[in-house]
Amino acid sequence: MENCIEVKNLTKSYGNREAVSNLNLTVKKGEVFGLLGPNGAGKSTTIDCILGLKSFENGSVRVLGMNPTKERKRLFEQVGVQLQFSSYQGNIRVGEICEEISALYRSPADYGDLLGQFKLDQYRKQPVTKLSGGEKQKLSVLLALIPQPEVLFLDELTTGLDTEARREVWQILTDLKEKGLTLFLTSHYMDEVEVLCDRVCIINQGHALVTDTVPKLIQNSPYKRLEEAYLWVMKEEIAI
Repeated sequence: MENCIEVKNLTKSYGNREAVSNLNLTVKKGEVFGLLGPNGAGKSTTIDCILGLKSFENGSVRVLGMNPTKERKRLFEQVGVQLQFSSYQGNIRVGEICEEISALYRSPADYGDLLGQFKLDQYRKQPVTKLSGGEKQKLSVLLALIPQPEVLFLDELTTGLDTEARREVWQILTDLKEKGLTLFLTSHYMDEVEVLCDRVCIINQGHALVTDTVPKLIQNSPYKRLEEAYLWVMKEEIAI
């Protein structure tokens, strides 16, 4: 199975602090890949570097065979992005933001169909600011799908959502996974990762601690749940 994301020896610093240090990872086509770690571990910075949104000192990145820094415009025709913090102008309505995003792409998906699929069609004329947290998160995924991407990046998608809203978003991502879309996500919820991810990479202070499938990561720990296995990996790193 071919790789659609390749990160080699990625290093990114802010002044004297290394946010990402010599990081290596690959993501296969059709895979759901989770990048895990505590706050400040370098997850969002890694995504920004992969997308070409931030420069980096050393290493290389290829997404769908492209250099994200040099071929950003062509790349963004083929990837969807939901970043950790989304903001919308003024009192823009749901239908208006969908139309604006669609205008950026040559062959956008029919956002009317997506609104129906995400059960947001009834909010088409409603200001985005009036949506609930779960509805806003579903909208952020919808907008990321308008380019009809081959790869979808999701940064802490369900943080702050209640249980019902999280489950709704999980179902959407499960459906996308079954359709063969490649997903690259970060999350603090291990139950979410266990449901969605094929493989994960745990990082801390910009260093990769372990990369493996979810079942093998659990199997290689003294525990039977991903959350406990994750905490065990982190404690082992501190002990070293």
